[in-house]
Amino acid sequence: MAAPRLLMIDELSLGLAPRIVEELSAALLKINATGLSMLVVEQDVLTALDLSHQAFVMVSGRITLSGSSKSLADNPFIREAYLGVAPVAGVAP
Repeated sequence: MAAPRLLMIDELSLGLAPRIVEELSAALLKINATGLSMLVVEQDVLTALDLSHQAFVMVSGRITLSGSSKSLADNPFIREAYLGVAPVAGVAP
């Protein structure tokens, strides 16, 4: 596996202790900082958004939202549906 151009990871956190997920995430961020692209499929939304620059939300096999990880993390729909944060009164998703 010399000089890969893409690292693909499916369900990074599945079955792992939170501390191990934190360590793997830190290692992946260092690897990504070297210029290696990564494709990460992850159901833990916080981990996925922390690791990514761009994100896609899939529902029933279809992409329903996409954008920068920051914009999705700030999206009221994402915050309520996936992060359990109640919407701010008077702010529509």
